[in-house]
Amino acid sequence: MPTIQERVESVIAKVRPYIQSDGGDITLVAIHEDTGIVEVSLHGACNTCPSSTATLKGGVERMMRQEVPEIKEVVTV
Repeated sequence: MPTIQERVESVIAKVRPYIQSDGGDITLVAIHEDTGIVEVSLHGACNTCPSSTATLKGGVERMMRQEVPEIKEVVTV
């Protein structure tokens, strides 16, 4: 059985090409297993894009919660 970290990294690897196609990138910063919070950093065009919150919550967080049920929230740092 893959660890939470492996599953989280797998989701990030799946969404990264879509984010990169818009000139941005995403990297994993930390996983807080006790609270179910994943911290990520958005780079490039995502750093200043007004839609980055929608991408984070509607895309990354939704997929993360589906594939890693232990995760409750994805936040950017």
